[in-house]
This record gives sequence, C-alpha cells and structure tokens, in this order.
Amino acid sequence: MSTLSTHVLDTSRGRPAAGMKIDQYWCDRSALLKSVTTNSDGRTDGPLLSGDDMKEGNYELVFHVGDYFDDRSFLDRVPVRFRISDRAAKYHVPLLVTPWAYSTYRGS
Repeated sequence: MSTLSTHVLDTSRGRPAAGMKIDQYWCDRSALLKSVTTNSDGRTDGPLLSGDDMKEGNYELVFHVGDYFDDRSFLDRVPVRFRISDRAAKYHVPLLVTPWAYSTYRGS
C-alpha cells in the first residue's frame, strides 16, 4: 500500500525525538493538511498519507525543531519540501536533527 511517513531522530541525545510537532502541507493547493506530534518512538501514530489520499504533487513537512529543543536551539522550523511522483510508491521522509544541524533523505 502506498504511504507517506516520517520519523525524527534526536542525534544530539541519541534517541527518538518524542513530542515534536510536524505540519504537513500540500504546496500545490497551499493547504495545511494536518498537524501531528511524534510519539515516544519519534514516529507519527499513522501514515501522513495513504491509499487514495496519495496525490502527485509538491509537499512540505515543517518540523518544529525550536520548540522541541527549547531555548538551546539555533534552528527554529525545519521545512522539507519534496515531490510525490508515483502515487503507488512508499515515501518515507526521516529527519536527523540536533539543535544546530539536520539531515534528511528519502528512506524506505
């Protein structure tokens, strides 16, 4: 089944980033689709998109990094913009983050 998912790893503490807010946007429609919060495993409780909700287009996940790290963060919001080009594929967008840097990639 096609899905869009994410997870966040706090690499400065060596653990999942539990309690981080993530906003999901569909850029082609300038629409906020949902806001979610990561669970104790640094993941969302379910896919961000699945099945018929998977539409081709440009999306953005905005990770609320500054709120997660409180006052010790250089980063505030981390936007990750990407394109879904195959509605039948699985897309996984992980974020590895510290208060000062981040990395992302298309996972499996």
